Order: sequence, then C-alpha cells, then structure tokens
Amino acid sequence: MRRIDRNASVVVVFAWIVWIGLVSGLSAPGAEPPPGIPSSGPDVSLAHEAPPGDSNSFWDILAAGGPVGMLILLLSVAAAALVVEHVMTIRAAVLMPPGLADDVRELLKSGQVALADERCRVQPSFLSHVLGAGLAELDGGWPAVEKAMEDATAEQSARLFRKIEYLSVIGNIAPMMGLLGTVIGMIFAFRQVAETQGAARAADLAQGIYLALVTTVEGLVVAIPSLAAFAVFRNRVDQLVAEATYVAQHVSAPLKRLRTAAPRPAGPPPSAARPKTPPPPPPEGRR
Repeated sequence: MRRIDRNASVVVVFAWIVWIGLVSGLSAPGAEPPPGIPSSGPDVSLAHEAPPGDSNSFWDILAAGGPVGMLILLLSVAAAALVVEHVMTIRAAVLMPPGLADDVRELLKSGQVALADERCRVQPSFLSHVLGAGLAELDGGWPAVEKAMEDATAEQSARLFRKIEYLSVIGNIAPMMGLLGTVIGMIFAFRQVAETQGAARAADLAQGIYLALVTTVEGLVVAIPSLAAFAVFRNRVDQLVAEATYVAQHVSAPLKRLRTAAPRPAGPPPSAARPKTPPPPPPEGRR
C-alpha cells in the first residue's frame, strides 16, 4: 500500500512538472527569430524591441488565452486539488484503519457482537461500514450477513469510483475547451482576412492564431495529467476494494462459525416417534 501511495504522489509531481515545463518553454525569453529573418540591423532591432511594461511572462500567456484560457486554468486548479485530496483519502490506512480488523475479529471470537458493532461505529471507514452492515443482519443467519456485506462493499466501491470520476471529466473537458479556443482564434484570424478583403498582413492574423495555439496547449496540459491521475486512482481503488473484501471475510469468519455452532432449541427431535399404547384386551366371553 505504501508503494501505491508513492505512485499517486509521483502523479502529482509529474503533473506540475509538465505544466511548469511547457509554460516555461512558451514564455522563455530570448527566443531566436525564425530562419530567413535577419537578426541584425537597425530596423529589425527596433521591431523586436519590447515596449515598456510588456513581457512574455506566464500571466501574459494566460491573458492571451482570453476567457477560455481562464476557464482552463480553473480546471487545472480543480484537478490539482482533486489529486491532492485523493492522495490523502484513498489510502489503506484510511479505508482500513490499523487495528480495526484485529479488534473486531477478537470480539467476534469471544461472542461479543454488540461490542464489535460499537467498535465499527467508533471508527467510520470503508471496512467498518462493510462489517457494520453484516452485523446488522445477524438475526437473518449467515446468508443474510454475507449478502449485506456484499451490498455494502458494492455501495462503498461505487462511491469511491464516483469520487475519482471527476478527474476523467476534467481530462475530457479540458481539450474540448482548448479546441473551442482554437476555433475562436481562427475565427478572429479569418475575420481580419474578410475585413481587409484578403489584404491582411501576418501581424493582423497573429493575435487570432496566438489565441488558438495557447488555448490548445493549455487544454492538453490540463488533460494529460488529469487522465493519468484518473488511471492511477482507478487501479488503486480496485486493489484497495479487493483487499478490503478479503479482510472483511477474514474478520467475519468467527461469526460464521458462531452461527453454525449455535445450539438448537430444546424439545423432542422431529423424527422421534411417539410411544405406542398397547391394544386393549378383548372383552371376556368373546373368542
């Protein structure tokens, strides 16, 4: 379980490294001009000289993405918060608290069912919920207990899967938002072409194309770590649910033996035959 926890932490670090690395590559100053454009000369130096107060920083790139870029930024913050929350809560120590299984098993072995149920209520968790559901159906016999534990396991595992499903939703929405920004940017660029009747220069088209590229990159930067984290947590939930199911069956084993060895109610056995009374003697005078 510790190994799985480390893997989830690596996902968080990897997501932020990818984000910072791509954004740093986009906002790196001192980029060389494309081939074919001279790098010296008075006119070129004046053209590449940035105006006062203008910088190609991280916030400038986000601002270039417009409202769509800001929405993608909010999705990235939500994804990072979900990953951190899942790392803290979807752990073996949280779903199966240390000592709970041993305490409940010892209480069941000694026949103290009420104390075992109270022990589960004191420390709410995945395992305690499953065991408590089984203890609540104790009067119905072992089949009812087993069925209640299976239903509780399915309900708790579905809750965990719904919890991590938001990462998949963000991973699917983010590139769609980036595509929306791309389409908006291309609309701006072609609108300049239409307004100038085809005489638009590259500088007139740059703003729309820049918006299109920035939002596309932002959407992919958010989607890739979100989908990777969702895959990791999905496998993690599968493994923890399987382990919790095994632990619950092991803990409830004394309960099964207790119900099997319960004494039957006192009384004559159903198969015992009643003693037969002897037939009355024949009356005198008859033969």
